[in-house]
Amino acid sequence: VFVVLSFISIVDLIISLEEDGFISGFVEVYVREGEPYLRTAHGIMICYWDGIVHYGLYLAMIAARSYRSLGLFWLGSLLMSIVVFLLGNLLGKYSSDLSPGFLLNLPYLLIPIWAGMKLFQQPKVLPCLSPEKIAEEQGKRLYRRPLDVLLLLLLLLAAAFTFFRGMVVLDCPADSCFEYGYQQEPYLRDPVAYPKVQMLIYLFYFLPFLFLCIYGLLLPGCSWLPDWSLVFAGAVAQAQFSHVGSSLHGRTPFPYQTPEDAWGSFLLSNLLYALAPQLLALRCLLCPAFFL
Repeated sequence: VFVVLSFISIVDLIISLEEDGFISGFVEVYVREGEPYLRTAHGIMICYWDGIVHYGLYLAMIAARSYRSLGLFWLGSLLMSIVVFLLGNLLGKYSSDLSPGFLLNLPYLLIPIWAGMKLFQQPKVLPCLSPEKIAEEQGKRLYRRPLDVLLLLLLLLAAAFTFFRGMVVLDCPADSCFEYGYQQEPYLRDPVAYPKVQMLIYLFYFLPFLFLCIYGLLLPGCSWLPDWSLVFAGAVAQAQFSHVGSSLHGRTPFPYQTPEDAWGSFLLSNLLYALAPQLLALRCLLCPAFFL
């Protein structure tokens, strides 16, 4: 399975390199006639991610003794990628140009379901910790866990940013939403629909999960959090790479590209947003006693 998926990743890398002009003459006819939406900035970005990050994960999982954690990160990344891509194709400006080649993407909806069932059925590798050590960690008050306090603040900021951008794509009439959509992230208004779908998935799925994560950091013994934090870390990493890259890519029409004078605030806010779930997953992996 990993070998077949690795081959597909290399095909995607070739597509992105050819669309950006680094190579030529490999897949131009197929992309132009079969899947023209791969020529969008979002299509190029997800091909880069698949050809580099997913390919690296496949090689690591092939070599790893236990690939459960890597697999959960990959599961979230692949699921986010394909859901946003398919919905964006169906709802955006390319919906009238769909060809039979679009059906080649449908198996990607089944692969994460099958892989997720396999991964969650694999036994966890439990750390060798004494009951006294576990009781000590779980007995610590929040003020004795300064790193968790900082992580909670970061998750709260991420939740607020998620809600705000959701309101922007839902055309909230507030002045702050209007100004942000035109001056900071005009890509949210791009008719390709990928950014709008992405923000709505954040709003309806990632926002509730952020509050669950906050609950899991406050109450000890939430054993579900380490696994699901990896899934969401992979999903947000892929989503933010595609969103930020598409906002700055030359294939995005100029009116929807992030203005140069807003690059600093745009990159900082999106980097912190992507960092929050990665730090949470790292916290769960390195110090798991609190969640046992």
